[in-house]
Amino acid sequence: MADIFVDDGSWAVDTDTVRIIPGSGRDVHELRKTLGALEVPIHAIAGAAFEPARKGGCLRLRLRSGADPLTDIAAGALGAPADPYRLVIPKDRTGVAEYIAAEIRDLLAISPPSGPLDGFLLPGPDLPVTATAGDGTVSFDGARVHIEWTLFAKSAKQAAGPQEFPLSAITGVEWKPQSGVGYGSLRFRVRGEGPTRSSEEDPRCLAWGIQRYGGTTALVAAAVHARLSGRTKETPAPALPPAPASPSASAPPGPDVLIRRLSELGELHRAGVLTDEEFSAAKQTLLQRISEL
Repeated sequence: MADIFVDDGSWAVDTDTVRIIPGSGRDVHELRKTLGALEVPIHAIAGAAFEPARKGGCLRLRLRSGADPLTDIAAGALGAPADPYRLVIPKDRTGVAEYIAAEIRDLLAISPPSGPLDGFLLPGPDLPVTATAGDGTVSFDGARVHIEWTLFAKSAKQAAGPQEFPLSAITGVEWKPQSGVGYGSLRFRVRGEGPTRSSEEDPRCLAWGIQRYGGTTALVAAAVHARLSGRTKETPAPALPPAPASPSASAPPGPDVLIRRLSELGELHRAGVLTDEEFSAAKQTLLQRISEL
């Protein structure tokens, strides 16, 4: 067991799971707070890294394709500070962060993920889920999507009135953040909808021009996507090629690697990077793994 607690949140690693809890401070994005605690199975993870920066850095998880509906729907566009699989690390905690990333990589090396996934390994956002951004408020209860327009909606949307789509009529959902002078949008593809209109004019689409990530709209998109996947898609998405294995994940760590890690733990403890509790927990984990070899 290894864990880290910082203002941005906490990660706790055991042999099967990485538990992620967002911080509660004003600098933590509302999407992460709304999504709440996550239990990420080790076999849903493709990689882990600590990325150093001038003032510290960040811990980051890379999930396997098809493991998480939010990761799927964001398609790499959900960056800091909204990314729930990223933890901002202050300068005085970088040693612990590096150790956490190495622990996750070691667990992946012991039992590397393989083969395509039959379904999502994370359930997606809890229902019901609601978000307001730009020109509308959207909600999803598992059976229906409902949209109400705000005063910022264009006349075409106001004239169309509130929108409601049963899940059985939705063929897809698309989400993108606001970028440059372009609008961010959450668009629902509905059977028999006709030609696509601009996000500002389409009554099946929310649009926003000033919120980078549209508040929590990505969570609504992920919740709908989680329930559509494998049900209403006419053809499955093509499988992505597996990410190349990093050198550290080519084989399970042997006794020499684990003993060296134990020595590094002692150095981090003596330097004051690890607290007594963190050192004791991590040491017990390593000793247990050494005894099992």
